Amino acid sequence: MTSRPDGPLGRLAALEGVGSGYAAARDGIDVVLRDRGLRRTTPGTTAESLLRGAHANAVLAGSASTLEEVRSGAGDAVAQDALRVSTHLLSLAPMLRRQPLQALARLHALAAATGAVELAGRPADAAGAERLQSLGSLLADPAAGPALLVAAVVHAELATSGAFGSHEGIVARSAERLVLVARGVDEKSLVVPEAAHLSLRAAYESNLRGYRDGGPAGVHAWLLYTAEAYTLSAELSPVLSGSGHADGIRFAGDPDAAADT
Repeated sequence: MTSRPDGPLGRLAALEGVGSGYAAARDGIDVVLRDRGLRRTTPGTTAESLLRGAHANAVLAGSASTLEEVRSGAGDAVAQDALRVSTHLLSLAPMLRRQPLQALARLHALAAATGAVELAGRPADAAGAERLQSLGSLLADPAAGPALLVAAVVHAELATSGAFGSHEGIVARSAERLVLVARGVDEKSLVVPEAAHLSLRAAYESNLRGYRDGGPAGVHAWLLYTAEAYTLSAELSPVLSGSGHADGIRFAGDPDAAADT
């Protein structure tokens, strides 16, 4: 569905360089998926993308595990948290479209499943509940704004608001990927935004701080950064490398495999 200029993100979409940056990023993603990818993708390609994303997600959250350790199931506790979310991510796409708050809560419950987190899947406090309600309203509006802009805002809000009180980074990056799937940018989840953020780690972390603390200029800078990151996420897709498959790891909700029940 086409976004509305007067939608909740219309002001952000109109900022200098944002619309053109996201349009160029979307073109780059579409080239990879349509012209160089979809004819030769398999469920294993999707699984590999999710695995690489889980590894990058974990490293950004402090994991010291290598990709091969995560692939073999020998990753540290942070890597296990990220992998657990990743294995269920695609099965949550329908929920994100219909019941976005429940989908976000499920992401946090998965990330925090093995920790001593009493409020897993629940907001940390009243302020957190309010921020999540705002995100839920945004996600429930299919014309809120361009899909890449929605993904960027959801990511930054979850990463910086403290809405859940723990595991914010893992949840934020997972939600970003989930928005790209649910809003039709990358239905087979073949691009790897988490790996793009890891490749651009200094800029990623700096711009997230700017989003939180830098006022309108910080928000603008974050949006411009994410346009660059989304372009890179397509270039890091296993569709292009043609190597590696996440054998032995079952990813629920894979569009070409049976969903979890």
